Amino acid sequence: MSEYAFLLPILVFLSLGVMSPGPSFVLVAQTALSSSKKEAISVSLGLGLGACIFALIAGLGLFVVLQKVPLFYLVLKILGGLYLCFIAYKMWQGSSSLLITKEKAVSKRLSKMFILGLFTQLANPKTAIVFASAFAAFLPLDPPSNTLYILCFLALFIDSVWYIFVALVLSNEKAKDSYSKFKKLISRIFAGMLGVMGLKLIIT
Repeated sequence: MSEYAFLLPILVFLSLGVMSPGPSFVLVAQTALSSSKKEAISVSLGLGLGACIFALIAGLGLFVVLQKVPLFYLVLKILGGLYLCFIAYKMWQGSSSLLITKEKAVSKRLSKMFILGLFTQLANPKTAIVFASAFAAFLPLDPPSNTLYILCFLALFIDSVWYIFVALVLSNEKAKDSYSKFKKLISRIFAGMLGVMGLKLIIT
């Protein structure tokens, strides 16, 4: 097992990264408070798959393309930032709507929320650079042949588990009751945060 010791610092690095506030956290928190536990978990799983895709990209070395071709990276950043701004706009627009409580209504939205989580994760190409940095710093020169599969699983697991935890914490009745009293204000704060993150992605 000592040949896999390099996975521990990568695990710690990625765990600390996913716990730092960002667009993904805002989306999960907003979904958990305003919609349902199932929808928030669906978003979380979508985010996990997005992280897995970025780990695969970084592991294959495709992130080098993003660094070597600045125009391609710039286009991805602008598109990602615009997407986050669009989600912020929709969040702001829905700040005055009623909370979804019917299970029937929720079940129809699960796949949509999964895709929303996936696209929100993929909207930030900087994540690929973060994964690449972790791999470059901690991977040995000659890693075991199945390392890429393990890294992809770790990315999927870490992001999914963290955001599911956030979803479960914020979707409890106490949190939702508190949220319902200040729904419009909280939703617009979340929308503003997401919009700022989107603009920052575009201009930096």
